Amino acid sequence: MIRKVSPHITQNEPLLFEISSPGKRAWQLPELDVPAVDPAAALGPGHVRREIEGFPEVSEVEALRHFTRLSTWNYAIDLGMYPLGSCTMKYNPRVNEAAARVEGLLWAHPYQPEALSQGAMKIFAALEEALVEITGMDAATLQPAAGAHGELTGILLARAWLESQGNPRKIILAPDSAHGTNPATARMAGYEVQNIRSNDLGMVDLAALEAAVNEDVAALMVTNPNTLGVFETDIVKVAGILHAKGAQLYMDGANMNALAGIARPGDFGVDVMHLNLHKTFSTPHGGGGPGSGPVAVKRHLEPFLPLPRLEKSGEGWRFDYDRPASIGRVKAFYGNFGVLLRALAYILAHGADGLKAATMDAVLNANYIRKRLEPYYDLPHQAPTMHECVFSDHRQARLGVRTMDIAKRLIDYGFHPYTVSFPLIVPGAVMIEPTETESKRELDLFVDAMISIAREAETDPDLVRKAPHSTRTARVDEVSAARRPVLRWKPR
Repeated sequence: MIRKVSPHITQNEPLLFEISSPGKRAWQLPELDVPAVDPAAALGPGHVRREIEGFPEVSEVEALRHFTRLSTWNYAIDLGMYPLGSCTMKYNPRVNEAAARVEGLLWAHPYQPEALSQGAMKIFAALEEALVEITGMDAATLQPAAGAHGELTGILLARAWLESQGNPRKIILAPDSAHGTNPATARMAGYEVQNIRSNDLGMVDLAALEAAVNEDVAALMVTNPNTLGVFETDIVKVAGILHAKGAQLYMDGANMNALAGIARPGDFGVDVMHLNLHKTFSTPHGGGGPGSGPVAVKRHLEPFLPLPRLEKSGEGWRFDYDRPASIGRVKAFYGNFGVLLRALAYILAHGADGLKAATMDAVLNANYIRKRLEPYYDLPHQAPTMHECVFSDHRQARLGVRTMDIAKRLIDYGFHPYTVSFPLIVPGAVMIEPTETESKRELDLFVDAMISIAREAETDPDLVRKAPHSTRTARVDEVSAARRPVLRWKPR
C-alpha cells in the first residue's frame, strides 16, 4: 500500500521569497574598467527600471536547484500517458518540432508581403487540401485559433447561409452527449439551445430528434464519436432528418482521432465541422502552446468562409479579400502558423496509411482498456467503444468511494488522472482515452493501477477516500480554491 513517501523524495519546496537572504547574488562581475555612468542621466529617467521591492536574493545554486526541483513536480506526456477522455493528449513527435523550427519558417513575419510569403502560403494550401481530403468536405479555413473558436465560426457560417435563404432561424439542437462548449457556442451565435436526449445505446434518439426538428431549427451540433466514445451509427439518418427541414448538420470534430483515415464526415452528410489539430494531428495542447481549430465546409457554405481566402495566382498564391458574402475575419492573420506547420508535418510523415493505422491503434487501445476493466468498473452503455471508454463509479460508490477519489488515488500510482465526472449524462463518470501513442506495457501498468484501486475500495475505502498520499500537499479543497483563489503572494 502507498501511504507515505520519504521527505527526501517528496520535498515541501519553499518559495524563493522564503529562502531569500539580503546581499546574496547569483552572479559576479569584475570591477568597471570604464568610467561609471548614471543610467538615468544616460537613458533618461523614464527608461530606467526601478528596484523591485521584496525581490528574492538567492545564490546561483539555490536558484538552479529550486527550479530544477519544481520541474520534477510536473507531469508531462514525455513522462507517461494522459488518460484524459475527449482530449486526445497524445505524444507530439519531435520531427514536427524540427519542421516548425526551420529558420525561414520560424522567423517568418505575418506582415511580410505576399511575394515573400509564398513558402508559408504553400504550407497553408497543402494543409487545407489535406484536411479537405481527410474530412470529405469541399473547402476549409485555417483561421480559428482553437476548437471552441472553430465551433463558433462553423455556426456563424451556417447562420450566414440560412440568412441568405431568407431566415437565420432561432434554435440550435444539442444532444446530451455533446461537448459542453456546443451550447455555449450556439448562445454566442444568437440561438436558443434545445437539448436532445440519447437512447439506451448512448446515441441520438431519432424519434426525439424528428419531433424537435422544425422550420425554427438552424442546425444540430453533434459530436461524433460522441463523449461516450460511441459512434453515431444513425448519422446518415440524422442528416436526412435535418436536411428535409432545411437545417444544417454541424459536427464537432474533437474526436476525429477515432475516424481519420477510416470514415469521412462529409460522406455521411455533415455540412460543417471543426477539427482540433492538437487532438488529431499532434500539435501542442492547452498550456503547451496556441491551439488551432480549422473549419471545413461543404460547397454551399464556401462563399461565407472568413476572409481572406487563399487562392492560386499564376505560379504562386495570394489572399483574396473580395468576398462579399464572407462572415469577415475571425482571427488576425491566417491562423497560428507554427501549429499549422506541425500538423502538416504530422500528416505528411504518416501518409494515408499511417493516419489510418494511428486511428486503428487508438480504437484498439481503448477497447483493450475497456475489456480489462469491465470486471471491476460499471459500464453504463454497451455500444461498441471507439477512441475512449466511459465507466462509472457505481460499484465503488456503494462503498463510499467516488470517481474523484479514484482519480486522486491514481496519482499515487504515478499516473495523471482520467477525466472526472464527464460526460454529465453518466453519474460518477470515469472517462479514459489512451490514444494510439501508448504501448501495451503502458496500458497494462495503467490498468493494473485501476484494478488495484478497485480492490482497495473494497478492502480499505478510507485509503482511497483520503488519497493522494504521495503528493507534496494533501488533497486540495477544490471548491474553496475555485471560489476564493489566492492570486497574490504577500511577504510574512
